[in-house]
Amino acid sequence: MTGPTFTTAAPALHQGACVHLDSDEQLYQVIGIDDHHDRCWLRRWPLARQGSEVFEISLQQVRPARPHRS
Repeated sequence: MTGPTFTTAAPALHQGACVHLDSDEQLYQVIGIDDHHDRCWLRRWPLARQGSEVFEISLQQVRPARPHRS
């Protein structure tokens, strides 16, 4: 059995993935995905010392982040 994935606009989107919002370049981490309702839950990445709030957003507003190169 496999976990939920989003296959329409962002095939690389999965729980734990880092993404950007269309509205800014801040990095976020995917906490959960509900592709049946076109929603996902994100938090800012890296985590703040006190933690980072989780928020819900449309899958249409996120795009996978390119991997960092060292």
